Amino acid sequence: MAVVSSTSSGAGRLLVAVYGVFALAATARSLVQLGTRAGEAPLAYGLSAIAGLVYVAATLGLAEVGPDPRRLAWAAVGFELVGVLTVGTLTVLDPDLFPDQTVWSEYGAGYGWLPLVLPFAGIAWLWHTRPTGAGTAQ
Repeated sequence: MAVVSSTSSGAGRLLVAVYGVFALAATARSLVQLGTRAGEAPLAYGLSAIAGLVYVAATLGLAEVGPDPRRLAWAAVGFELVGVLTVGTLTVLDPDLFPDQTVWSEYGAGYGWLPLVLPFAGIAWLWHTRPTGAGTAQ
């Protein structure tokens, strides 16, 4: 099976870099929040920690080549999409639901809506670079 493209250059590398920045930012932010004021908004800070771990998994899955990393990337990006849509919708319908913002609050408005766009970009990349069978036009 041939892979159409990889994340070693171009748009793939940019996608991995953006996921990496989000992994670092979301994880660091949540660790600081949980370490300094966990009692103020434990659910919101916990969700941000989960988002950070999902971004780490997506980064690792997208950066590596092979079926196992692709499965990890698909799972992480799918979870991310469900998470941002669920948390985003809940925070739009009930802004007081969380005492503080999460990475996915209001569909990632605090991060320029990149948390909403990123899973779609990840899915598009994974689909575009899916393995093709031998003899199949690329």
